Amino acid sequence: MIREIMRDEAFLAKKAEPAVPEDLPVAQDLLDTLAAHKDGCVGMAANMIGVNKRIIVFDNEGAYMVMFNPEIVKKSGPYQAEEGCLSLSGIRTAKRWKSIKIQYQNEKFQTRFKSFTGWTAQIIQHEIDHCEGILI
Repeated sequence: MIREIMRDEAFLAKKAEPAVPEDLPVAQDLLDTLAAHKDGCVGMAANMIGVNKRIIVFDNEGAYMVMFNPEIVKKSGPYQAEEGCLSLSGIRTAKRWKSIKIQYQNEKFQTRFKSFTGWTAQIIQHEIDHCEGILI
């Protein structure tokens, strides 16, 4: 289901709760909402649709990927980026890393590790910031 985009900064600034298997429908709503905004959005976190859970979805080189409870476990190559967000107005600067390694759970809640670089890594970092309650 396509959900309304959350713009309440007090809500967005809350640290997200861990996702559990009962949250699988939230991931589908995130995917549906991201697809509906694909012209101006490449990733979303659950708090962007009003659900305070650690779930992110993003464009992984042309295919959408879902992560439950993502955490950055390794990072290298810091740089300054300029980013926009559907939930916030304007363009803002943020410190990002060129290369990251993520620990996350898949849709079966199995723990996985995956490394990302470049644009995809930047998208993931933005969405994990949402999970941490960090407003860029």
